Amino acid sequence: MKLGSETGSLMNHLYSRMVVGEPMPYVGMGATLLSWTDRDPATIVEVNLAKKYIVVQRDEAVRVDSNGMSESQEYEFTPNPNAPRMIYKKNRKGIWKRHEFNERGRLVLAHGQGLRIGGRDKYYDFSF
Repeated sequence: MKLGSETGSLMNHLYSRMVVGEPMPYVGMGATLLSWTDRDPATIVEVNLAKKYIVVQRDEAVRVDSNGMSESQEYEFTPNPNAPRMIYKKNRKGIWKRHEFNERGRLVLAHGQGLRIGGRDKYYDFSF
């Protein structure tokens, strides 16, 4: 994710580039969707090694702390099998980028959230 044009969060920018040493994706592994300033939990539901992409679905997140509108937030996550499926593929730098199938059935780059695999995280920015 490009800081300033694809994300307004330094943390999300850094998370999107933390790919060195990341684990191999597998079905059921946690992931984090990276937005402008928010982060949302997800689960990997498909790994296509032949075409080198993964499919994720956004998880449900329920806040369990009582910190109010603060930076300190704790959540519990549960998979949501009814959530839309999103396709991610690594670019040449190893950064996960969102893709979609075009009318010819080919994967093409789509605009959207970044991705970090290997763990679930949720953050809601109250300043927006």
